[in-house]
Amino acid sequence: MSHRAGRHARRKQPRGASHVGERHEVVVGPVAHGGHCVARLPEGRVVFVRHALPGERVVLVITEGTDGDRFWRADAVEVIEQSPDRVTAPCPYAGPGRCGGCDFQHVKLERQRLLKADVVREQLARLAGLDVDVQVQPVEGDEQGLRWRTRQQYVVRPDGGLAMRKHRSHDLVPIDDCLIARREARTPDSRGLAEEQHVVEVVETSRGPCSFTLARHGFWQVHPGAPRALVETVLEVLAPQPGESVLDLYAGVGLFSAFLADAVGPGSVVAVEGNGAAANHARANVPAAEVVHGEVLDVLLAQQAEHVDLVVLDPPRSGARRQVVEQVVARTPRAVAYVACDPAALARDVAVFAEHGYAFSGLRAFDIFPMTHHVECVAVLEREERGPK
Repeated sequence: MSHRAGRHARRKQPRGASHVGERHEVVVGPVAHGGHCVARLPEGRVVFVRHALPGERVVLVITEGTDGDRFWRADAVEVIEQSPDRVTAPCPYAGPGRCGGCDFQHVKLERQRLLKADVVREQLARLAGLDVDVQVQPVEGDEQGLRWRTRQQYVVRPDGGLAMRKHRSHDLVPIDDCLIARREARTPDSRGLAEEQHVVEVVETSRGPCSFTLARHGFWQVHPGAPRALVETVLEVLAPQPGESVLDLYAGVGLFSAFLADAVGPGSVVAVEGNGAAANHARANVPAAEVVHGEVLDVLLAQQAEHVDLVVLDPPRSGARRQVVEQVVARTPRAVAYVACDPAALARDVAVFAEHGYAFSGLRAFDIFPMTHHVECVAVLEREERGPK
């Protein structure tokens, strides 16, 4: 689990007359990757609309868009014909012009998962040519989609109060309580709290518990049920056997390596992690594994491509990308478990695996970011047996 940093939207240069502030009445189309739905204005212009649901008739206000843009962005500010899956957002800070942290607070939780499944299915079809039945499963540890985020970063206002940012903006929204944050969620040092430099996370699985030490602000899944769900899925789909060799790429502090080393035996797992602090923690957390500090592609290129039996890929949001995938397939693993937080990046990489004889053989998807558009997937890729023609 390598660090996955968030980014603010880039300020783009205007390309012609601005249409920000215009109001249009539209019928909303399908959900799209990124927490919005697609709509078209009468002249055919594509608009990505937040705070809407497929099939609704809404009045939208353009929030970004000039004559030269391929598409515009908008908020649905009035619902004329609403979906039966629409609910009142539980959070008073969610909605047009408010906090940008959540995308789907206006949607029933069950429909949120169906929307996420639609996105994963569409990305795999469009980018990898696959027809996949996707079901997004809940995991334990939230309260009907709320109170799950174990780490929360706020902006501290000059008066000491807390704030979040608006969607695609640096503008602040003062808040008293974030409803997706757990009540005991850790907060930034800037609040003046005395905080330890390291924390210990315990993962309870059907194979027993395991403890992990990591830097206080190092990467760790923020939903309390995510580590168990992902570990058990990876172990199930790979079915590691004693003596098999394993390569754990973007290994973070060793979450997967620890359980894989227990399954295959000491000395059979090599973990590669680009963050130095995380790599040091992985060495302490998983003494039975060999931990290599370095960027994944650089490490793979520097080594001879010797055969390994199994590979775990848990790349950042941008995906593993072609060169890393080609280095993985050069090691001829029998199976690869690809843990993905971005379905578009996953689909692009799955297409590269297919070019090299690795078939997509299954997918699990988990709702570990309720109320947002994010979804975590574990895809399985297996080497096709190529007999004589």
